[in-house]
Amino acid sequence: MFDSHVHIRDPRFPLVNNETYQPGSYTVADYLADVDGLGVTGGAVVSGTFQSKDTTFLEAALDELGPGWVGVVHLADDATDDDIAALDRAGVRALRFHLRRGVSDLSTMTRQAVRAHSVAGWHAEFYVDAGLLRTLEPVMSKLPAVSIDHLGMSEDAMPYLLQLVDRGARVKASAFGRIDHDPLSAMRRIHAVSPEALMFGSDLPGTRARRRFEPADLDVIAEAVGGDLQAVLVGNARAWYRQR
Repeated sequence: MFDSHVHIRDPRFPLVNNETYQPGSYTVADYLADVDGLGVTGGAVVSGTFQSKDTTFLEAALDELGPGWVGVVHLADDATDDDIAALDRAGVRALRFHLRRGVSDLSTMTRQAVRAHSVAGWHAEFYVDAGLLRTLEPVMSKLPAVSIDHLGMSEDAMPYLLQLVDRGARVKASAFGRIDHDPLSAMRRIHAVSPEALMFGSDLPGTRARRRFEPADLDVIAEAVGGDLQAVLVGNARAWYRQR
C-alpha cells in the first residue's frame, strides 16, 4: 500500500503549539509498528501545524523511511525557487495549506502553489472546512493540480468536492474518525465521478480525531470501490506523487 497521509512528530525536532495544544511524539518507528503487516511500501509524510514551516523533521523522516516515501510541506513565505528545488531533491512532492483553523492570505497561497508547480511539478493539498471550500472557486480555478484531505470533511462539502473531482482534483480517503459524513457513501460518489481520484491515507497517529485509523477502514474502502481497490490503495497515489 501507499499511505498518502502520515504525520511524524520526532522529539529531536521542535514543535509549535496549536491553540495551546501540543501533542506527544510519534516517530517513524511508532508508525511502522502501527502498520506492521499491512503491506505499506511507501507513502507521504505530511507536515502538520505543529511543525509550522520547519522541514528538518521531514527530511529526517524521509531519509529514515527510505525509497517510496515523499513529503508534503508548509512552504515558507520567503522560499525561493532554489529552496523549492532543494526540497524536491529531498523528496518533497506537494505543498500543503491548512485552512481548517484559519484562512491564509489567499493571494500568497495562490502564488506559492502556482510557483511550486512551475518549479517542481508539486500539487497543492488542502485541509479545509466545507464552508470555506465552497468559497475557494477563485483560488481553485487558478491552480494546476489540487488534492483535498479527508473526503472533504463533511457532507456539506460534497457538491463542490464532486465538481473539483470532475475537473481533476484528487481526494484522500483518510481520517474516517475525523469526518462528519458517511465515508462509504462519500467514496462511492467520488469514485463514480473519477476512478483515479481516491487515494488511501491512514492519517496516523490521528491526533485530536474521535478515533484513529483501524484496519477495518480498508474494508470500507473495498466496499466503496470494488475492483478498483488496488488503484485506491496504491496506484492512484503513486501516480499523483510521481512515484514508480
